[in-house]
Amino acid sequence: MRSVVLTSLFCALMSTAAIAQTSTTAPTPSPNAPADANAPLPGANSFTEGQAKSRLEANGYSNVSSLKKDDNGVWKGTATHSGAQVTVSVDYRGNITRN
Repeated sequence: MRSVVLTSLFCALMSTAAIAQTSTTAPTPSPNAPADANAPLPGANSFTEGQAKSRLEANGYSNVSSLKKDDNGVWKGTATHSGAQVTVSVDYRGNITRN
């Protein structure tokens, strides 16, 4: 009887751990993750302007300015990278592209 109770308790705890790992939000790619080949991807962008700027800065961009979200939900602006001023985009998945 004791083993049945312990087995039931173990199964209940493991089920709870599996449920806790379920996420309904899109994963945030790491700053070093390769960009999607089709980026920038249109979609409902939940990044704030500050978060988009921080993402760019974490990936080596500086002097980030003029960030505006376009009709496709893509943040676009200008920044400096490796000494050159470039036009940049950040999509809803965090992909960074230079235009």
